[in-house]
Amino acid sequence: MPPTGDIKFVLDSIADIEMLAGLDGFEHVDTETVHTVIDEAGRFMADVVAPTNRVGDLVGATHHPDGTVTMPPEFHAAWRQYVDAGWNAVKCNPEYGGHGFPGAVGTAVQEMLTSSNMAFSLCPMLTASAILAIDSHGTDEQKDTYLAHLISGHWTGTMVLTEPEAGSDVGALRTKAIPNDDGTWSVTGTKIFITWGEHDMAENIIHLVLARAPEAPPGTKGISLFIVPKFLVNDDGTIGERNSLTAVSIEHKLGIHGSPTCVMSYDGAVGYLIGEVNSGMRYMFTMMNDARLHVGIEGLGIAERAYQQSLAYAQERKQGRAIGAPQGESSTIIEHPDVRHMLLQMKTRIEAMRGLMYANSAALDVAKHHSDETTRQFAANRAALLTPLSKGWGTDQGVLIASLGVQIHGGGGFIEETGAPQHYRDSRIAPIYEGTNGIQAIDLVMRKLPMDGGGVIAEFVAEMQSTADASAELMPAAAMFLSQAIGAVKTATNWLVDRKDPNDALAGATTFLELLGSTAGGYYLMRLALAAVDAGRDDAEARTQRAEFYAKDLLATVPGLVPSVTAGVASLEGLDTT
Repeated sequence: MPPTGDIKFVLDSIADIEMLAGLDGFEHVDTETVHTVIDEAGRFMADVVAPTNRVGDLVGATHHPDGTVTMPPEFHAAWRQYVDAGWNAVKCNPEYGGHGFPGAVGTAVQEMLTSSNMAFSLCPMLTASAILAIDSHGTDEQKDTYLAHLISGHWTGTMVLTEPEAGSDVGALRTKAIPNDDGTWSVTGTKIFITWGEHDMAENIIHLVLARAPEAPPGTKGISLFIVPKFLVNDDGTIGERNSLTAVSIEHKLGIHGSPTCVMSYDGAVGYLIGEVNSGMRYMFTMMNDARLHVGIEGLGIAERAYQQSLAYAQERKQGRAIGAPQGESSTIIEHPDVRHMLLQMKTRIEAMRGLMYANSAALDVAKHHSDETTRQFAANRAALLTPLSKGWGTDQGVLIASLGVQIHGGGGFIEETGAPQHYRDSRIAPIYEGTNGIQAIDLVMRKLPMDGGGVIAEFVAEMQSTADASAELMPAAAMFLSQAIGAVKTATNWLVDRKDPNDALAGATTFLELLGSTAGGYYLMRLALAAVDAGRDDAEARTQRAEFYAKDLLATVPGLVPSVTAGVASLEGLDTT
């Protein structure tokens, strides 16, 4: 079952739902309503979506010679109920049928959906990003044509970036867009790794495609963004003729078998330009930055399900006799210290991830809706800093936690029937999605640390230190190790921003992301513990104990990462990698 109690507590204490409800556009929102939404979403995801997870892995998507892709019947039934219940519209614009809740509430719903079935969740995730791009940059006509159908979930959306020779180097793409006399464009090219690029669960699929207009400058400066629907839309809003695009094939993947990953061919397909020519990358980043937080939530969602399954198994599985247990009796494996240690690693890191990602989501809400420009800018900067941590550190932790779940199951963890391997396989794509975690680390070090002359990271560091100071009496070990980790962040940050050769910073970027992510996770975990104590919650003592555990288990190791960050590119040169 989804941890709705934990989710509501993080929404209240970290995302500050009461504050968000006071922002422009959220007048209909209050804490009680949000809690009701979370409870109902948890029930729905557990009862309707979660049972489809196994069939998605075993049956998955099926590609046919005519280019169509069919999904298992169980997916169809769950999608219809998901759409009918309005879950696709939670955080969307009310002008087009959305419910208009803060993005932080949408994040919570997405976490529970992802835990239920990550492959299934990718369809509404990509649709949400398409909605955001059209709502942010589309014309009024484009909004009127597409948004209501996308928000309802009767149509779904995609992000169409990657090409065979380009990969993450989007500027190398070759797909062409030629203007037509009627104001439309003809889009031609091949795209790969297009998640939910073709399926039979929705009436239409709206592809948002990056392509080059004639005489476009090279690289990312010459990219434009186009709406390319699977079926053209008639003037009266009804679905028209089939567009000139097809799914050539779907990939055979390590995991997420229930998510069709398509090779898409566009052969003079009718497209509609979004915004201005050659501004496509700016528009696409609206989708991509949103999607990067969503991918971080994938790491969290899979981790939560892996933890719950591992905990249940450890409470039932008997093997060996724990020290101190009665003679002649087997003990449940949760009585063995090593297993308890792994379970606590899983739980504390999940709580740290949730705090980080919900804070990130709330910052995006404030950046968009607050009435004060200075506050909006502060929140936008904070969201920009946290996004590579949410995506990069969060998905790395998701894989680690899913791997611990396999380990706790022992030999059974390597057997597909237990379900533990699926969590591990499904989670492994998340560190690659939406810019690999190496790219997230580059973004963090090269773009985010220098923001406002280093002021953005400095403000976050000061905030973390304030929490460490406030925790000194209640959680002395946690406060000490957080302070030491913050010192490591300062040392590593100063070294990185002082480098004259960018390669020195790039060589340590991935380790720095781990260093800052682990520190930020400890900070949010301690904030949750302090909030529990202040509120007199029944779990206050348990939360302080878990914060202390995380500090000793992970924060204590953070200073040891500094030499890796500061080794520079010289430490890599001349080494034999063969």
